[in-house]
Amino acid sequence: MKKSAIGVLAMMMLLLLAACGNGDSDSGSSSSGSKLDDLKEKGVVRVGFANEKPYAYEEDGELQGAAVAIAKAVFENLGVEEVDGKLSEFGQLIPGLGAGKFDVVTAGMAITPDRCATVSFGEPEIKYGEGLIVEKGNPMNLKSYKDIAANPDIKVAVMSGATEKDFMLREGIAESQIMMVPDIPASFSAVESGRAAVTTGTEMTIKMALESANNDKLEFVTDFEQPDIEGVPSYGAAAFLDSDDELREAYNEELQKLKDSGKIAELIEPFGFTEEMNIVENEITTESVCSGENY
Repeated sequence: MKKSAIGVLAMMMLLLLAACGNGDSDSGSSSSGSKLDDLKEKGVVRVGFANEKPYAYEEDGELQGAAVAIAKAVFENLGVEEVDGKLSEFGQLIPGLGAGKFDVVTAGMAITPDRCATVSFGEPEIKYGEGLIVEKGNPMNLKSYKDIAANPDIKVAVMSGATEKDFMLREGIAESQIMMVPDIPASFSAVESGRAAVTTGTEMTIKMALESANNDKLEFVTDFEQPDIEGVPSYGAAAFLDSDDELREAYNEELQKLKDSGKIAELIEPFGFTEEMNIVENEITTESVCSGENY
């Protein structure tokens, strides 16, 4: 009886181990699936967008913008049916990605060496420079940061925390000429009231903001000369976790198809971008921007 009982117990243990082994095998197969496979199976990808027109914004209850259009086209071609887009503060995108709140983030986010050390960028999707807003008629004929630097009496309003302050300092504009304001509407108000002669910011952001404000006392300087410094122009791209290499490469492959077919120009033009000014040249790569060799 004792020997028989031991035999029964041994058989039961073998059966239990076999069952556990089969369960582990199935689980391993599922967990070893790529992020892209998981997204296809779920049929939805969570994308974080910065709430910044014309890259991403809400209109009539729907997300609109150049970054939104590109992401939807890429993921549709990858077989992911739905983009679950969430608007977020710009500074919360990368932390949200790291915390698992998003699968990918995109907002025309500029590729920079510092950010390259934190996330893995896809290939550049769009390029953009800086812009100026002046009094209607541009009475001081301001067409560059150097024009502002040449006249120490000129005050320029810029939003706090914007990269433009650093750009202007490097172009020779004195700290005393720079007026920090809380937001873009405040910068427009400074120019309109005469407290500043000019304001600056990312070209498409301030251009669209002025159009939305419907302010006929100010104008966007269309022949602005971009500063020849590191960081200008900026190259925007989607950002992924370092561990999501396969997803990033698949995204890049579909993005390149959009570039090669000219479809990407069609996607961004409704939002004020142009092929001449905003399409990224093929020789510009994320690797080259991260290394700083493009500047």
